[in-house]
Amino acid sequence: MASILDEYEDSLSRSAVLQTGCPSVGIPHSGYVNAHLEKEVPIFTKQRIDFTPSERITSLVVSCSQLCMSLGKDTLLRIDLGKASEPNRVELGRKDDAKVHKMFLDHTGSHLLVALSSTEVLYMNRNGQKARPLARWKGQLVESVGWNKALGSESSTGPILVGTAQGQIFEAELSASEGGLFGPAPDLYFRPLYVLNEEGGPAPVCSLEAERGPDGRGFVIATTRQRLFQFIGRAVEDAEAQGFSGLFAAYTDHPPPFREFPGNLGYSELAFYTPKLRSAPRAFAWMMGDGVLYGSLDCGRPDSLLSEEKVWEYPAGIGPGANPPLAIVLTQFHFLLLLADRVEAVCTLTGQVVLRDHFLEKFGPLRHMVKDSSTGHLWAYTERAVFRYHVQREARDVWRTYLDMNRFDLAKEYCRERPDCLDTVLAREADFCFRQHRYLESARCYALTQSYFEEIALKFLEARQEEALAEFLQRKLAGLKPTERTQATLLTTWLTELYLSRLGALQGDPDALNLYRDTRECFRTFLSSPRHKEWLFASRASIHELLASHGDTEHMVYFAVIMQDYERVVTYHCQHEAYEEALAVLARHRDPQLFYKFSPVLIRHIPRQLVDAWIEMGSRLDARQLIPALVNYSQGGDAQQVSQAIRYMEFCVNVLGETEQAIHNYLLSLYARGQPASLLAYLEQAGASPHRVHYDLKYALRLCAEHGHHRACVHVYKVLELYEEAVDLALQVDVDLAKQCADLPEEDEELRKKLWLKIARHVVQEEEDVQTAMACLASCPLLKIEDVLPFFPDFVTIDHFKEAICSSLKAYNHHIQELQREMEEATASAQRIRRDLQELRGRYGTVEPQDKCSTCDFPLLNRPFYLFLCGHMFHADCLLQAVRPGLPTYKQARLEELQRKLGTAPPPTKGSVKAKEAEAGAAAVGPSREQLKADLDELVAAECVYCGELMIRSIDRPFIDPQHYEEEHLSWL
Repeated sequence: MASILDEYEDSLSRSAVLQTGCPSVGIPHSGYVNAHLEKEVPIFTKQRIDFTPSERITSLVVSCSQLCMSLGKDTLLRIDLGKASEPNRVELGRKDDAKVHKMFLDHTGSHLLVALSSTEVLYMNRNGQKARPLARWKGQLVESVGWNKALGSESSTGPILVGTAQGQIFEAELSASEGGLFGPAPDLYFRPLYVLNEEGGPAPVCSLEAERGPDGRGFVIATTRQRLFQFIGRAVEDAEAQGFSGLFAAYTDHPPPFREFPGNLGYSELAFYTPKLRSAPRAFAWMMGDGVLYGSLDCGRPDSLLSEEKVWEYPAGIGPGANPPLAIVLTQFHFLLLLADRVEAVCTLTGQVVLRDHFLEKFGPLRHMVKDSSTGHLWAYTERAVFRYHVQREARDVWRTYLDMNRFDLAKEYCRERPDCLDTVLAREADFCFRQHRYLESARCYALTQSYFEEIALKFLEARQEEALAEFLQRKLAGLKPTERTQATLLTTWLTELYLSRLGALQGDPDALNLYRDTRECFRTFLSSPRHKEWLFASRASIHELLASHGDTEHMVYFAVIMQDYERVVTYHCQHEAYEEALAVLARHRDPQLFYKFSPVLIRHIPRQLVDAWIEMGSRLDARQLIPALVNYSQGGDAQQVSQAIRYMEFCVNVLGETEQAIHNYLLSLYARGQPASLLAYLEQAGASPHRVHYDLKYALRLCAEHGHHRACVHVYKVLELYEEAVDLALQVDVDLAKQCADLPEEDEELRKKLWLKIARHVVQEEEDVQTAMACLASCPLLKIEDVLPFFPDFVTIDHFKEAICSSLKAYNHHIQELQREMEEATASAQRIRRDLQELRGRYGTVEPQDKCSTCDFPLLNRPFYLFLCGHMFHADCLLQAVRPGLPTYKQARLEELQRKLGTAPPPTKGSVKAKEAEAGAAAVGPSREQLKADLDELVAAECVYCGELMIRSIDRPFIDPQHYEEEHLSWL
């Protein structure tokens, strides 16, 4: 058998291109290029399945990609559309003349019911290979089945509803479990629930749909030939009674609500549209005698599920009689009617027929049409052919229909991904709102369109709707790109002009006070909006000019604060002599540059407050840049002016620890002019080291001299180490101060003596006070009476100096005795040294043949060696190698020189006369060999390398030389 389903490329030659009557075309509009880059795919595309049945097709159902059809009276063909090349053929094995009346397939595609004309019903599961009769159902001609989408599964149907030709509604449940000969039957139970009546008698139940709403309520819609019944009630939560009996029991005493129409086809059909497989249905369509009743399903309504109902009446040539509709299916925006020779699609939004698809006579008359809810495919068949409709992008042109109906929200929803269409909808909505005098809404819509800006602005200007124009401009401004700076400047300037004009018109009207406040608040919101901050900042100069032209100083300051243009704010306050407000702005925003700029102005009016602000700023301010303001302020010499300058300078020096020379020099000048008492204290606090003071010593000396501050000058002289000048100036002020200066050069006794002589001369010659002169003599131990005597006049008697002369003689006598004692001690020490030297010449040491070198541990007598008094013995070359690293650089150089000279010196000659002559000749040229060896011994063997200072100095030396550490480390591995 050929494959049931082939791909589109194998059947496009037999396809009919079908689409709605609203073709999608390009919409010419500014801002968009409207060219279709690819051919539009039709909404409905019909494809004939490449399948030729062996017998005539009597019935066909599709669900969840499972297709079942009956062929003839005794054959079922089941096809999994995912594996269409593997159909499953099942023989019913009927011996009677019963025909297939209808077939029903549940939403999972697992449970198949075959209703026979002999009032028997067969059941087949997807996994089963045999049709099993339902004994409890026998005697009922089944017309409809309401599947349970909430509880149904592949193994069980759950409670379902069954409608019969006798008007009865039964509740049943089927199980897919396979039993043996005596196993359980598939029909678990089958019990009656309700009987539908029509015109006084039972009527066939043509359609049954059972659903559960999101709130847990259950509802059932059942149709007869002329009536549509609604059963609504709370679903039973008990697991053992999850059926429909409780729902129908509520209508035992009174009939359910129903819709009735007089026309009669002899049958009717109900179709639902469900967006997703297990979601609640959204729309319905009921095919009956007078036409098609369609509308929305609202599960939240308490009285009726049906809403927005409309009736599409059959056109001429369709209806009861010669050409009745055979079936109906419902999609999102269309319902399709199946007639004997064609399919007609009707748009549910407009009621217009958008499709008439005629079928060839060779296929025979159409029998029925069904929809697979899981895939959205539509299936139609005749006795000899099967057709499939694909539904693609059904909502593509729905926006245009909603637009014509002025339902703009829905129109925008269905063209959200198509900017050109969305622009058209927004423009149409804006025009509609403008005609309705809803100007603000119109402005918001216009701002989202690509309409010409000038046209829209002129429309609002002609209508004198400044508020709507401002709204339009604001939204246009918010949609600008960062590169559109020119447009942003124009829009912000225009908006500012609109607000200012409106505020100016409302300001003088007492009746419009609230409106003025609201407008002012809107204006401030516009100025402070973060979205507009960048544009406002770029055009701030123009906005300031506008504000100034309108004389709106309040908003000038407000806008300057928002733009953080505090310089303009402070300038405004200063121009209006609001100096404290200006200082408050400076203190709040703490910008050092603004302080530098406005301090010269503020210090003339609020000096104390300004200095307080400076102090609060602390190290954020550079005091050097504030000095010009302080200089200009303190030039008048007023005590208060100088005190404020000193207060800030003292804060910089004492608290901030400023070391800049300019600051200290300026503080010195302030002290010299305004607070002389603090000058000396400052100088003394700065210290007496010329390298540690932060002021200019020469400037300080000149400043103190100009203002006559002699003590301060003396201090500066002392720092400069000009002690003679300090003593000379101090003698003009205070002798005690001069004495302090004379004692300063402690290491230069000659200078001290000279300074004290100056003090003595001053005391003797200027003050003519002998007692004071003697006191000076006693104060300085360097002065003697003989140094002072020349300063006294000739008439002074010796009685004044008797004590001083006696004291001097006693001191000389004591000094002579000390010298004699030291000479005696030196003589005794020299004698002891001579004796020690004599004893050393006679000392000796013994070397045994087995003695070894303390360094290399080889026999000592093999080579020249050294023997130390401590007992250590070394080969000469070993000692030289051990001593060399510890010697200073200059001694190492001397050692190398001696070794070189010893290598070139001639060996000693034998014979006393010749030896003496050779030594005399060598002495004339240079040192002798013995002298060189003595010098070498003095360097190398002055002390034992293990017991002398050399070992002590090497205590912090590493055992391994760092330069050879890696080599030593590798040698140990």
